[in-house]
Amino acid sequence: MNEPQLVAALRSAGCVFAEDEARLLLDEATSPAELMAWAARRMAGEPLEQIVGWAAFAGLRIAVDPRVFVPRRRSELVVEVASRQPAALVVDLCCGTGALGAALAARWPAAEVYAADSDPVAVAGARRNLPPERVFEGDLYAALPEDLRGRVDLLVVNAPYVPTDAIATMPREARDHEHRMALDGGADGLDVQRRVAAGAPDWLSPGGRLVLETGRAQAELTAALLSAVGLATSVETDDEIGATAVLGRARTGTGGTISADPGGLAESVAEPVPSGPSQPRLDSPPRPVPVSPRRRPPSPTPSFEETPQPWPSRSV
Repeated sequence: MNEPQLVAALRSAGCVFAEDEARLLLDEATSPAELMAWAARRMAGEPLEQIVGWAAFAGLRIAVDPRVFVPRRRSELVVEVASRQPAALVVDLCCGTGALGAALAARWPAAEVYAADSDPVAVAGARRNLPPERVFEGDLYAALPEDLRGRVDLLVVNAPYVPTDAIATMPREARDHEHRMALDGGADGLDVQRRVAAGAPDWLSPGGRLVLETGRAQAELTAALLSAVGLATSVETDDEIGATAVLGRARTGTGGTISADPGGLAESVAEPVPSGPSQPRLDSPPRPVPVSPRRRPPSPTPSFEETPQPWPSRSV
């Protein structure tokens, strides 16, 4: 199958960005048979990232397994907000692939980065993107080692926040091919966020921060959840990628304020990812990947009815 034929087949199946997807499939497939199999899977609605086994996120290639929540470009806002102040001990809760933790680990090589998720398939995948001994399976904070309690400088969370009734309106890539537990946030979309907020004060260090992705329409409610447990909050948005996050900061303890640069991490912040060709290595840590401006999506309309976006970085 040549490129024009593949583009036509993908377009006939409803792939909006058929040209970009065809080029990616042709670049990544190792044989004509694999290309045909991958094309059939994509035409059946499977996310492209799950097919080729990786997603571009914050300058990295993140390993992605079938059925696992695919990192969205909008989640890069969480990384941006979190990166404004270095942190010595980071936890990626509801980690999925561990994309948030991996992006922060790339920026702060000296930081201790931990992650946890209740989905065993996601945990297995996250252990390919982060040090496996620091990725745990279990329900929210219950999965974490007890000795992290009260020591977490930065907690990044992309908990499910889609209202239950809205899942049926999502594109089939999400509703049919990602585990429902990664999408379903309960009647108002805030069930898991409530539990994250309730436990945060016990796990954050004095002055520690929580950065929580949320929906634009839910932002005030999310901020109220964090305020109710004593965190100072602000709402962060990025209209270009349709992203919203809420930042909560714990009050400082009587022993003083948290250092603006705990552990001297500013000296170890990673250099910007260089551009250049890279092949995915799913048995190794995330590797740098160039993200072409040509494939940047237009500004999406914030909605749970997600808009298809071009490879390699989904914004939905």
